[in-house]
Amino acid sequence: MDTYIDPLQQDYVLADGQLIRDPMAGVANAAYLRLMTPLGSYWADPSLGSRLHELQREKDLARIAVLAKQYSETALKPLLDDGRATQIDVVVPRVKDATKAGRHQLSIQMKCASGEVSTFLFPLHVI
Repeated sequence: MDTYIDPLQQDYVLADGQLIRDPMAGVANAAYLRLMTPLGSYWADPSLGSRLHELQREKDLARIAVLAKQYSETALKPLLDDGRATQIDVVVPRVKDATKAGRHQLSIQMKCASGEVSTFLFPLHVI
């Protein structure tokens, strides 16, 4: 089992000084790595990654949410293809923070092959 990486903190999670294991036996970490890695930048697997990094300098428009959903679903599709996940749903609500800067909080609900369902948030900041 893998050590869990929290997408919001972008770091390992500690509880009582101990590292927490990925509750979905590595599927949540695999999804996180596929979303945060720029597509084509990993030398061992050029198909690993997403195009979400391209949206970070875009203006906060409605079409960005549509693109974010498409890019996320494309990046996560290999998890469905290899059978580690049986269902992945991506929702991209727009959120305004105190600085009035836009951001999208991708809400990803995954059902892994063992039947466990997990929801995690992945932040995407835009201008």
